[in-house]
Amino acid sequence: MSSSNAPPASASPSETQQVGVIRGNGIGPEITEAAQYVLEATGLPIEWIPIPIADEAFERHEHPLPPESVASLREVRVTLKAPLIVNKLQGRITCRQPDGSEMSYPSLNNAIRRELALFVNPRPIRGFPGISEKYEALDLVTMREITEDIYFGREHQIGDLAAEAVKRITREASLRVARYAFDYAAANGRRRVTCLHKANVLNMTDGLFLRCFHEVAAEFPDVEADDLMIDAACFHIIRSPERFDVVVCPNQYGDIFSDLAAGLAGSLGLAPGANIGPACAVFEASHGAAPDIAGKGLANPAALILSGALMLRHLGHADRADAVEEAVRSALAEPTLRTRDLGGPAGTMECARGIAERVRQPGGG
Repeated sequence: MSSSNAPPASASPSETQQVGVIRGNGIGPEITEAAQYVLEATGLPIEWIPIPIADEAFERHEHPLPPESVASLREVRVTLKAPLIVNKLQGRITCRQPDGSEMSYPSLNNAIRRELALFVNPRPIRGFPGISEKYEALDLVTMREITEDIYFGREHQIGDLAAEAVKRITREASLRVARYAFDYAAANGRRRVTCLHKANVLNMTDGLFLRCFHEVAAEFPDVEADDLMIDAACFHIIRSPERFDVVVCPNQYGDIFSDLAAGLAGSLGLAPGANIGPACAVFEASHGAAPDIAGKGLANPAALILSGALMLRHLGHADRADAVEEAVRSALAEPTLRTRDLGGPAGTMECARGIAERVRQPGGG
């Protein structure tokens, strides 16, 4: 997924494309294998560059995100990332900077995004025939700002009596993500961009985000613009999902709203995602690492496979991306190729093989 804000690092059809790969933990290694299998079925020559993160990195460097891994991510520019386990009540991470200073982040996922200057997390959700029931027509893209908001991670304890967190919204970040959303809408024939906020209560922070949204909207007279409070948006997407097209919102709202949309589509296992910055991009499923089913071959690989399709499009291989996306839809139309979260009997690689077979067919999917 690309826009004018994020030029793809494209390769010619015959040129080998280097892609970083973070295998993650929990179900990560299984769905990574499945996604690689499908992406290789497109015929694009890919050189996978393993980048150690989390446990693998700690074993080598005694840190879950060492400077060596950050440097590799920057060098390769485009990475496919499996989910990482983020435990409750823990997870803060401190990373050493090139100048010797340190930066603290609330989670490993947050650290990867901010170390690479990734600023927007597009999460496209489409309904699936036979799976999504009354939400089959769902087709929206949530553009989640990922550098700040309450996930900025500035919080502190006041003894054992209270805790406080800072909600940080800046004009620069708000304008940047709004412009990315409108650029995307204009480039992809999308009719409307909707800003989600709670500016009736958070007048200064969400108010600033909303004002920046409308400022950018004025530059795109051919794209409809409107806004909704986040609670009203959650109501409306359940009642009238066709109301939404492209959505742009601060970090926390985007995290929650996109998961709700995935649930309406049928599963988080159908929810791809990307993290886009000026120089780097990381493509990942929107779901977590599901350690309870790790190693059992039960995980749904569709979200990471679809994230791989977003990666192909970002790299300039739109035809291959289309083939993967259509192959996923074709395969999941077969009940026998659906994984357990979708009510089917298929295992992870069985589902992936069914998708890859369709990618290889003449016309791709």
